[in-house]
Amino acid sequence: MTAAKPAQRPIVPHFSSGPCAKRPGWNPQNLKDAALGRSHRAKVGKTKLKLAIDLTREVLEVPADYRIGIVPASDTGAVEMALWSLLGARPVTMLAWESFGEGWVTDVVKQLKLKDVTGVTAPYGDIPDLSKVDSDTDIVFTWNGTTSGVRVPNADWIKADRKGLTICDATSAAFAQPLDWAKLDVVTFSWQKALGGEAAHGMLVLSPRAVERLETYKPAWPLPKIFRMTKNGKLNEGIFVGETINTPSMLCVEDYLDALNWGKSIGGLKALIARADANTKVLADWVARTPWIDFLAKDAALRSNTSVCLKFTDPAITSLTADAQADFVKNLVAMVEKEAAGYDFAHYRDAPAGLRIWCGATVEATDVALLTQWIDWAFVEAKALLAKAA
Repeated sequence: MTAAKPAQRPIVPHFSSGPCAKRPGWNPQNLKDAALGRSHRAKVGKTKLKLAIDLTREVLEVPADYRIGIVPASDTGAVEMALWSLLGARPVTMLAWESFGEGWVTDVVKQLKLKDVTGVTAPYGDIPDLSKVDSDTDIVFTWNGTTSGVRVPNADWIKADRKGLTICDATSAAFAQPLDWAKLDVVTFSWQKALGGEAAHGMLVLSPRAVERLETYKPAWPLPKIFRMTKNGKLNEGIFVGETINTPSMLCVEDYLDALNWGKSIGGLKALIARADANTKVLADWVARTPWIDFLAKDAALRSNTSVCLKFTDPAITSLTADAQADFVKNLVAMVEKEAAGYDFAHYRDAPAGLRIWCGATVEATDVALLTQWIDWAFVEAKALLAKAA
């Protein structure tokens, strides 16, 4: 059995969950004013870095008393800075329901070797019972599970009068989901996610409570230079006005500024969230009318509107071994990619076999709709190959 190929392709067929699609209308000429060949310490460089911080605050609606810093090594670097600099002062609760959260557990338990650690986990597609989390411990969690398509529904489970700090990896949530800043002490994300910026630069947002911890607690372990946020017991304020610890790419800075200005021009955070929601609705409508696909996240209230993860429900697929299911997905995605109709939308390597389609604000809903048509076509073709091989 074969199916007719769709008549149209997505205008922008980029559906990777990182680096993500560039904003609509993006062109390399947008970066013509980048401070190339100039020191990031020069006035022009410092001005652009400070502007990136200021626009981040404006578009993301970060409270005025929170510090925002540009740090090395993407979101991973930002999270590691927080873990190594802040943990150890009190018991820790680690929440994990997908691979990146599990990675932070490994760092805290096996690298920092903290002893008083409580792990709260859930399988892919689900989330732990957040009502059982002790807010008087330091809490480390991802707001949006990039590899599972599961997000926390809100921050109501975190106490306002908590004694511990909340360290939140928000890299697939920032600019696409509302973050409850009053409940968050450390928030991290990277440029290459929801705004489609370039990789290798991380953002670290600190509440006044986090700053107080930095200035009153000294970890028992040595800190590498790129992790150090204090000088002589006081916060290094320069980091939070654009005086980066290491040398940033001024071309990437210009690209981030372009993305921030675009986000501001379309209506800011509310508009960005609405675009991501609209993209996800296209997939939800498709799932509702397609018998062989479903969301990996069982509870609709927990489903991501950025890294949307889907699973195949056709018995011909679910009866296969895990490796064979992964091969089926690989073949299906390869067919679509060969037609230049959609790139990089297979499941994450550690996640259950299925699809992971980025629906952040830089993606157009019309392109998501066209992608689903190509997946419909490829499913028929890949299933026919499967039957032939049997």
